[in-house]
Amino acid sequence: QVQLVESGGGWVQAGGSLRLSCAASGRAVGALKLGWFRQASGKEREYIGAVDLSGRNKHYADFVKGRFTIARDITRNIMTLEMNSLKPEDTAIYYCAADASRYRSDSSRRWEYWGRGTQVTVSS
Repeated sequence: QVQLVESGGGWVQAGGSLRLSCAASGRAVGALKLGWFRQASGKEREYIGAVDLSGRNKHYADFVKGRFTIARDITRNIMTLEMNSLKPEDTAIYYCAADASRYRSDSSRRWEYWGRGTQVTVSS
């Protein structure tokens, strides 16, 4: 079983920054790719980006546009999401996800493991 626990969410003013963390534990977590998604109220879950097993290869959704950065510490099994220049439209619950597939996927349906999420609220 794999456990994913997000932390670091909170309230921030527009233009500010937040750093989210995802602590991954359980069997073979090192063999899983990790990713971040978010879900705003009334909207579908949206892919933010992902990082591979090595932590070196990352992919981002187009809307990130250099504002967000994903990092993975493979020794501690922690993934982070550094978010800068936050906008009110970034307000959402942010989820950490993991999956064994080596293929890139921006569909939440193709990710097997999920954390419970952490709320990020950006005020204008």
